[in-house]
Amino acid sequence: MRILLVDDHAVVRKGMISLLREHLENVEFGEAADAREGFAAAMESNWDLVIADIGMPGRSGLDLIQDIRSARPDLPILVVSAHSERDYAIRALKLGAAGYVSKQSAADTLAAAVKRVLTGGRYISPSLAEHIAGTLAGAMAEASHDSLSNRELQVLKMIANGMTLKEIGADLALSEKTVATYRARISEKMGLPTNVDLTRYAMRHGLVN
Repeated sequence: MRILLVDDHAVVRKGMISLLREHLENVEFGEAADAREGFAAAMESNWDLVIADIGMPGRSGLDLIQDIRSARPDLPILVVSAHSERDYAIRALKLGAAGYVSKQSAADTLAAAVKRVLTGGRYISPSLAEHIAGTLAGAMAEASHDSLSNRELQVLKMIANGMTLKEIGADLALSEKTVATYRARISEKMGLPTNVDLTRYAMRHGLVN
């Protein structure tokens, strides 16, 4: 069995490898530090599972899901991320991820999710299942940022973290003009004209620390 771990923190990758070796036998692990490196590794060799983070420098984990699903649709992807389930799990699942696990979850939760995905199943937490059920039943109001595309949400978080348009463009390999266009769309969709308004919103909804 071969599992590829894609996370920009080496200590997290080592920790997951150590944990999973306690629960799985005869497993070979590969590592990648960002989405581009992860995609290249996924294409260069055969894997039974990719475990990926969402927030990484440059292309995000959501971008990685799209890239892998386009090139190798049968390769399952499990997202293990510190980002809120509320804001990212459904996005990841819609793109084709087989499951979403919070990094704050207990070790046995991660192991159970990996085992389920490896056997062809899908994994979501009980709290996420409840949220999805509530949304379908109309019991939960949709937040303003739910209307944003994956890239717009990423830019919103970067703005809220104090990054300039130039810095965002450099990090995402986009022109400053393109980032400005995303910024304008975000403000229009959310009805929040200034960076201060956007930052307050992001902090209030737990999108940034």
